[in-house]
Amino acid sequence: MFNYGMKISVYSDKKAEEKKLSWFKDCYNIKYSQNGIKRESGFQKNYYSLTFTYTFEYDLDQVYFAYSVPYSYTDLRNDLTTIELDERRNVHF
Repeated sequence: MFNYGMKISVYSDKKAEEKKLSWFKDCYNIKYSQNGIKRESGFQKNYYSLTFTYTFEYDLDQVYFAYSVPYSYTDLRNDLTTIELDERRNVHF
């Protein structure tokens, strides 16, 4: 999907603190392609590489990259609790 416009999920500690922004989509020059290294076994015969460019906005920042926005076990529990407390939706829960 990266070759068709999908972007990398990015989280910046400083951007989150300053702009109250959580995970966001960013990066450019994104390429996902075979890298020439062959697998010894398995369904796919080649390994692939993902390369991208990111412009860091802040000095001394911690920046995380992910395939998609992470969804933690805590997120799941919070969402399920919200559904359970909603009288309209909890009949299906």
